[in-house]
Order: sequence, then C-alpha cells, then structure tokens
Amino acid sequence: MPELAPDPLSSVVALLKPRPEISKMIVAGGRWQVERTDMVSTFYAAIVEGRARLVVKGRQPVMLEAGDFIMVPALDSFTMTSEVPPQPGAARLPLETGPGIFRLGPADSPVEMRALVGHCRFDAPDRALLISLLPQMIHVSGHDRLSALVPMIHDETRADRAARAMILERLLEVLMIEALRSSPGHERPPGLLRGLSDPGLAAALHRIHHATDSALTVTALAREAGMSRSAFFDRFRSALGCAPMEYVRAWRMAVARDLLLRGHLTNAEIAHRVGYGSASAFTLAFLRQEGIAPGLWAQRHTEGQRLRNV
Repeated sequence: MPELAPDPLSSVVALLKPRPEISKMIVAGGRWQVERTDMVSTFYAAIVEGRARLVVKGRQPVMLEAGDFIMVPALDSFTMTSEVPPQPGAARLPLETGPGIFRLGPADSPVEMRALVGHCRFDAPDRALLISLLPQMIHVSGHDRLSALVPMIHDETRADRAARAMILERLLEVLMIEALRSSPGHERPPGLLRGLSDPGLAAALHRIHHATDSALTVTALAREAGMSRSAFFDRFRSALGCAPMEYVRAWRMAVARDLLLRGHLTNAEIAHRVGYGSASAFTLAFLRQEGIAPGLWAQRHTEGQRLRNV
C-alpha cells in the first residue's frame, strides 16, 4: 500500500508535538471552585457525571454536562465551579484523596460531579503560529470516541508500563485530531478548520502542506482550488486570516525549524525540502525572520529545551 500524504490537520498536530503534563480525576460535591492562573498549557476535560461551570479568561462561561468534552489549546487561566458557585472566600484548593484523584467541595457533601481533566504542553518551536490556526475553544457533546480516549490517557498516565511516553504522545495526538475534526462546523473562526471546511480551499491547503519542496504561486493554488486568482485570494484570506503566500512561507519555515531541531540534515537539504533554491537563500530568509543563522538558532533552542526539562 502506498504511503498516504499527511493532511493539513495531522501535519499541524504532529508538528505541535503534544506532551503530557497532568491527568487527574476530579470528584466534587456541594458548592466548590478551583482556579488556576498564569498557565501556559492546553486544557481538556471530559465530564463523566453531573455538571460544572467553566470560565476561561476572555470567553463566555460554559456549562458542561455529563458526556461533554472541552479543549482549550492555549490556556492561561480558568475557573471551574459547581453549577452555583460558592460564596467569596470559600476554600478552593482540591484535596488529593488518592493517586490522581482530587476532591472538591465540602467533605461531607455527596459526590455530584466527576470529570477527567488533563493538561499538556507543546514542544514545537512554532507553538504560537500553529496554535493560531486552531479554534480558541472546542466544546463537543455526546462524542463516544473522545469519551473513550480521555480515560485511556488517564489510565496510561497512572501506570508504569513499557513505552509509556510514546503511547501518551500518540494518544494525545489522536485526542487533538479527534477533538478538532469533531468541533462544530458552523461559524468557525478564521483558521485551519474553517479553511478545510471549504472543498476548494481544502484542496489548496493539502497542496501547501504536501508539496513543501515545490514552487507554489497564488495562481497555481487558485487552479488547485478551482477558482479565479482574485476569488481564491479573497476567500483564503477570509477563511485563514492571512494571505495565501504568507501562509505558505510561515508553514515552510515551521517545517524547517522542526527539521533543524532533528539535527540530521544539512542546511542545503533542509532548503530543498522547504522550497528554497539553495542553502544561502534559506539562510538569508531565516536570518530575516529570526535574526540569527539556522545552526545557531537550533543550538540555542536545543539548549533552552534541555534546561527546561532538567
């Protein structure tokens, strides 16, 4: 069977490199509240039983019910409470009652809500660029596949099995892809999912993501989309939030940074893979964007990542 070309959604998620941070079961009763601030992570939760109110900075409150799944790709702060929040000044810290199990609310209140909650980070150097292509929040109800994936991640996090890290990374990739492609199609904000929901733009996006080593023009992409050049340009910018060649350059540079960090290709080989005619042309473009040469950038980024993981 021939190898399938990566589609835009899977290639973005793969380049993001999701890595697990926290996975826990939350049980709660009575009036309760948990609040986190100054975070830099992706948040997801599956409500197993009961209801919970989620407030994410800059967005309207969301009431979550049993069977709901929610994901926020870029989260800096949130508050999660019972349907009726507690009075100001009430205790907010969860009590760990077992490995990976946290209790919220008065200890003598019956359990009314259960949720599996997780946080992950993205190791991609182009995290901000890639996240900008995704919805700010995904809220899905009654999705069996998502409801099955979250407990698998929680179980794998708690266990000490062989290849645990690899399994968790793959499960997180599947969870993200499943959540993204299951998000409601109507009124999607500008970004990759909105572009992929348009058949013509989807064809152009597949071309952009698959043919990183080929010369591309707006005219060629418009032909791929079956549109006139002007109609394609306007529709692409409306759906993706940027001009077509701006997207092409940003995506190719994101691929180049990923290849640089792998460390097994020369600048000339990377230049060829991302559509530059020579190593010098690639280096010049990289210098314009980053202010330093590709090799020095990779050295500094690798060292910084090593220090963060110590």
